[in-house]
Amino acid sequence: MKVEGYLFAFIAVFLLPADIVYWFTSHDPTGTTAMALAVCLGALTGSYLLVTARRIDARPEDLPDAEIADGAGEIGFFSPYSWAPLWCAGAAAMVFAGVVFGWWLTFLGAAFAVPAIGSMVFEYYSGDAPH
Repeated sequence: MKVEGYLFAFIAVFLLPADIVYWFTSHDPTGTTAMALAVCLGALTGSYLLVTARRIDARPEDLPDAEIADGAGEIGFFSPYSWAPLWCAGAAAMVFAGVVFGWWLTFLGAAFAVPAIGSMVFEYYSGDAPH
């Protein structure tokens, strides 16, 4: 995580003087605010990643002498096949299209979003928890 943290910190350090130069050359409050928020976003993400990298063990990506085999093994659980993201995306598209075409479509999309989100949340629910 150190590489990612340094990358985001570099983005923040690079954009800070660019934002100052942009303000004095353009006097545009909207662009200056957007760049200032980008500086804050880079600083926030970079500091979080660097603090987290200190708290956990070094990953193979962070070690200079690591080999490809060091990264082998289980990465995590990924859902093999699911229709739930498709229904969630369709409901979200309907909600956002409703803002453009009419509020009735927003409410219809929200009605479709409730079961779509429920199917995604409870996809692997198999009854009462054993604890």
